[in-house]
Amino acid sequence: MLMGGAVKGVIVDHALLQYGIGQPENYQSNPTLSLLRKLRFSNIHTAISYRLPLSADQVNLLQTMAELHSFECLPLTAPSLDIAAREIAHAWAHISGTILYLLPNCDTSPKISCIFFSIAPDAEVTSALCKSNRICMDKLEELPLTICRLNKKSISSDVVTVGYIMKPSREEDFTKRGAFPMCPTPNGLIFLPLTFELPISTQLEEVDVILHKATDEIVSIELNSSSEPYYRIAYTTGMQELQRYIENHNHCFEVDPLNSIYPVLDRLKIQQILLGLEDLNAEGRRIVRAPHFLKVNSFDEPDLVQRLHDAKLSVPSIVKPQVACGVADAHSMAIVFRVEDFKDLNIPLPAVVQEYVDHSSTLFKFYVLGERVFHAVKKSTPNADILIKSSKKNGPGPLLFDSLKSLPTAIGNQHSGGQDLCLDLGLVKGAAKWLTRMLGLTIFGFDVVIQEGSGNHVIVDVNYLPSFKEVPDDVAIPAFWDAIKKKVDSKVMKQSSEAPPPMESVDEQEINKCKVGPSPV
Repeated sequence: MLMGGAVKGVIVDHALLQYGIGQPENYQSNPTLSLLRKLRFSNIHTAISYRLPLSADQVNLLQTMAELHSFECLPLTAPSLDIAAREIAHAWAHISGTILYLLPNCDTSPKISCIFFSIAPDAEVTSALCKSNRICMDKLEELPLTICRLNKKSISSDVVTVGYIMKPSREEDFTKRGAFPMCPTPNGLIFLPLTFELPISTQLEEVDVILHKATDEIVSIELNSSSEPYYRIAYTTGMQELQRYIENHNHCFEVDPLNSIYPVLDRLKIQQILLGLEDLNAEGRRIVRAPHFLKVNSFDEPDLVQRLHDAKLSVPSIVKPQVACGVADAHSMAIVFRVEDFKDLNIPLPAVVQEYVDHSSTLFKFYVLGERVFHAVKKSTPNADILIKSSKKNGPGPLLFDSLKSLPTAIGNQHSGGQDLCLDLGLVKGAAKWLTRMLGLTIFGFDVVIQEGSGNHVIVDVNYLPSFKEVPDDVAIPAFWDAIKKKVDSKVMKQSSEAPPPMESVDEQEINKCKVGPSPV
């Protein structure tokens, strides 16, 4: 066990801020700053150090950078590591734990020295010159892995390490809400950001479970043109390497496996799954259902009008690409007001034509985090009559939009019927449990609209690993951790039950032979 406890502070010498320093506010162009932000969001005290003397301009720039990103800026007066360690301990006298001090290595390789030492109020600082207190790194990207290893040594073998991979903007959104701490959560999770800048196998040796947003790593998706859903997905080289590792190592598994997320990549497949919601409905109650839909391979089909009628579709209808995410135009959509507007419609094919449900501009966003279900209410698109009036003012033709960037809205009262919507929470939670079983997902979201007049609850979209940022962090983040921990516990229990019984030793076999009575004649 590491003396001094978990890592509570990291100081990075200013010389390691190799580029991007001219724009201190632009952390995205400076991997070092981006990494330091992850540490700060993990409640690890973070500082940039510099040794005096240094020019006033350089000091001002470092102080500006530190202030912008809520880091500390520590001036160190002496080149001696022991003296520097004591100065750091004095500056951080309120901290108790292990401190990492990163500075350029005087040798050519490895490039970075990581000195770690323990501090505590009124305690003597351990010698920073001790070889056992020095770790060498070739890249700064190795720092999270180093922190993970030190924290695991300082705590116990019972901690669960969650390796996660997703695009930087998504990771930033989660980390700044405290969702991915590198120090243990109350239920014993440590989060490790995975990077394809380092060998993935080395990182996964420390990992128990993987949380990924695999759609961020999709290069291309091919769909067939038949009515049956089929797709060929090409991932980045790094994601392919991650897949191969998981397939060949039983100790490491995914929170939500790739084969479980495939249906949410395909709007046609999801619509077909949602048809099964009919089994949940009881006579005399409101129902939860899928919207009416139709797959089209061409908007010039001669029998398109008849096919729309057979699918119980009328205008206005909403048209979406069949590919739901992972490619650039997956969110390019259109609302069609006239049948003739389908001709030459600029939406990627194959596409799904979906019923447009009048829902009083109100969308209910549901989030499933393991056994917990949360929801938030958001403004949505207006009812059909208001959309039609708007389309007449704006001229004929379909209304094109990107669902990630903007949604069609109308000015003024958007409730054409003046009806108060009443959410049947029990009905939707039942649907959430049903979706959990059908999809095999642990963390996912879905959107519900309530149809004016009938009160039908219509699930119009499903996605996995949503941000759930509409739910307060003090409620959502612990539920998020709990969902992951329960998935790990369930997996461990399942593996234990499937394990073959231990083989008897030679001595045990001899003893058992002696217990056997005489054979019948």
